[in-house]
Amino acid sequence: MDDRRNNILKESRTEISRLQLLSVFFEEEAVYKIYLRSQVIHQLFEQNEELDIDKLELFHVQFTSSVIELLRKIKKNNEKNVSLIYDEIELNKELIERMSNSVFTDRNFNLDKQKQALKVNLSLRKLFEVLSELSTDFPFSKNINSFSSRYAKDFYYNITPDQLSELIQYDPKDVYLNIHATIERKLMGTLCKYDFKTEFFCGLKSGQMIIEVYKFVEVDRYFLFFPNRNLFLFCDMEVLKDVDWTNNLSEKEKMIQELSYKNDKLESSAAALKTYIPKEIIDLLEENYLKISDIDFLDHLNNFDVQANILKAMLKTDLF
Repeated sequence: MDDRRNNILKESRTEISRLQLLSVFFEEEAVYKIYLRSQVIHQLFEQNEELDIDKLELFHVQFTSSVIELLRKIKKNNEKNVSLIYDEIELNKELIERMSNSVFTDRNFNLDKQKQALKVNLSLRKLFEVLSELSTDFPFSKNINSFSSRYAKDFYYNITPDQLSELIQYDPKDVYLNIHATIERKLMGTLCKYDFKTEFFCGLKSGQMIIEVYKFVEVDRYFLFFPNRNLFLFCDMEVLKDVDWTNNLSEKEKMIQELSYKNDKLESSAAALKTYIPKEIIDLLEENYLKISDIDFLDHLNNFDVQANILKAMLKTDLF
């Protein structure tokens, strides 16, 4: 075997190895078939010394090299786009981490609303005593408004100004009033009847205005606390019939959930984009595979000039 033949066969094996790596990367049938057919062509020349070895070199120059260059360009372009996706994923992860460190979780909320209910119940007991004794003592527990300040933004349900206005309307003759608070007479009677045993039910907000809604532990009745006026009234739940009570995630937790879902979609997109080949190029590769599968391809090898020009033209387009 002369040196020239040996060198051409060696370079042929190298080209085919490059094509094999690309076929594994893209996992595209058209690429894999071209790789297998190129192996067959190589073996044909390797096993038949009487064949003109220059034709094998010409085959790779006109066809294989252009296919490899085209696939490498697609791979590089895909990797650049995938890198942008992963950059976005990392930014989302950083945002999720920052919000997770600052968000008040459901566990925090559930623990603190029990403490808030206790504060309100104690305040109402004290208010009953103050009203009974015609005292001017301040009835409210310390930091009674801190609960809403902490959780209203994330955990309270939005209502309209009209709903808020309807909830806090009352007839002056139906309430007890002192310098510190206003409470519906019948509500005070019901609180005494059930020994001031209530639990926090939900928070409502309309703009900057908030309402805390409480439920009697032993009966299906509700009342509201409107901190802006230190007002306690029975709560007409019919006014709130349009509220979606199942939507109990905080605003930050919703955003974290949405970002996590978005990252899952981006991960899937990145995986698909990494090995994406435009359909036009797959069609062209299929067409070229048919040509190199022709049993008489050696007799028409010079005709690959046209196909090679098409492949090279693809390299200069903005198709991908």
